[in-house]
Amino acid sequence: MGVDYYKILNVDRNASDDDLKKAYRKLAMKWHPDKNPNNKKEAEAKFKQISEAYEVLSDPQKKAVYDQYGEEGLKGQMPPPDAGGPGGATFFSTGDGPTTFQFNPRNADDIFAEFFGSSGPFGGLGGMGGGGGMRGSRFSSGIFRDDMFGSFGEGGGGGSMNHGAPRKASPIENRLPCSLEDLYKGTTKKMKISRDIVDISGKTMQVEEILTIDVKPGWKKGTKITFPEKGNEQPNIVPADLVFIIDEKPHSVFTRDGNDLLVTQKISLAEALTGYTVHLTTLDGRNLTIPINNVIHPTYEEVVPREGMPMPKEPTKKGNLRIKFNIRFPARLSADQKAGIKKLLS
Repeated sequence: MGVDYYKILNVDRNASDDDLKKAYRKLAMKWHPDKNPNNKKEAEAKFKQISEAYEVLSDPQKKAVYDQYGEEGLKGQMPPPDAGGPGGATFFSTGDGPTTFQFNPRNADDIFAEFFGSSGPFGGLGGMGGGGGMRGSRFSSGIFRDDMFGSFGEGGGGGSMNHGAPRKASPIENRLPCSLEDLYKGTTKKMKISRDIVDISGKTMQVEEILTIDVKPGWKKGTKITFPEKGNEQPNIVPADLVFIIDEKPHSVFTRDGNDLLVTQKISLAEALTGYTVHLTTLDGRNLTIPINNVIHPTYEEVVPREGMPMPKEPTKKGNLRIKFNIRFPARLSADQKAGIKKLLS
């Protein structure tokens, strides 16, 4: 029979999925190499054995091969009892011979990470190298504290535990271009997506879906909207999250600076010196008239309070409108004009 996986996990042959998880959690925590700095070599060997035992017994396909043919059959070239399921096993045909089964144990750290989150309960875990040694474990304190994982014990079922969940696909990110008007007033965008779903029989079919995105007033470029698990479904993989990232389309009049709106007006030198009235249409369609009686110098800025963008957390409050000026100087002046200006300004 070779290695007795049931004995390693200390469970009987009819152990339920929950019994196996409980046994694995308890033993993996006990024998993790970083909890055993004084007998690291022995702990690493045990830790790998516990992970392998759990991987085999928690997978009906592998368990069936193991129960029938033992460890040698599992790691050799025995025909599987049922060449149906995937689940980490590789099935391949050798020409006209029967389909054979080959079991390659997974990385012990990967299994541990599925239970306790990718970094493990003790910070950044390294990985078990192919030769069995831990690659570069790195912990902030180097001390394994039991009080850090009160919830990971038997029957605990702690917050970050994954219960051997399948791997999740990477998020799919899409830009969502919005006009400045959309971001000022808020809007609803409807996005049509096509995705693959897997039905109960395991068949893949394509479906179309409409996703609704409520763009709130004042949202900034870079704001992310996530639709959990709306990617393609595949066997043994959790579908990817679909993420839309707000992007801002350029505007013909206004430029955004945080919660402020900036606008530049072209005026003549005469207007700069004698007064000018700014006429603007706001992003929600109102007409603003702003008379300026000051002398407008090249770095002058007129600030109109509360006419900027809504603040995302308090849309009733707004930033400011800041008006800058581009002053057109005359290309040349006649002798009379120069004399007149000198007389006026002296």
